[in-house]
Amino acid sequence: MESRPVVEVVCALIENETGRLLVALRPAHKHLGGLWEFPGGKVEAGEEAAAALVREIREELGCEVVPSARLGSVTHAYATVTVRLLPFLARLAPGAEPVAREHEALRWVSRAEIGGLEMPAADGPIVAEWVASGRPGG
Repeated sequence: MESRPVVEVVCALIENETGRLLVALRPAHKHLGGLWEFPGGKVEAGEEAAAALVREIREELGCEVVPSARLGSVTHAYATVTVRLLPFLARLAPGAEPVAREHEALRWVSRAEIGGLEMPAADGPIVAEWVASGRPGG
């Protein structure tokens, strides 16, 4: 059996002051296109996960975030690649306004709304952990 590469990917669960979470719509032409996801991206060789998160959010959303806590990692095998997601709770830096630079749309969702979104399979356990935490605003 052929082994697939494992790609480490950070993602940000960016909460606002009312406890809503920022999700981003993947472009239709990309892998998993049309699904909602947590913004983030690949960890580069030798890069710390939290630093990768800050860099990726700056690239994807054009703003700064402050990571606060790391959630449990999730490994998921897709058809061509295995991803190891490293999720972080985060807040926008003061005055930061996210912009959809690499996504079709951005949306703030509540714990009740997130279950109705189509998201990649790897995000399921992360959503469940966030919903179960029940923290108002983090």
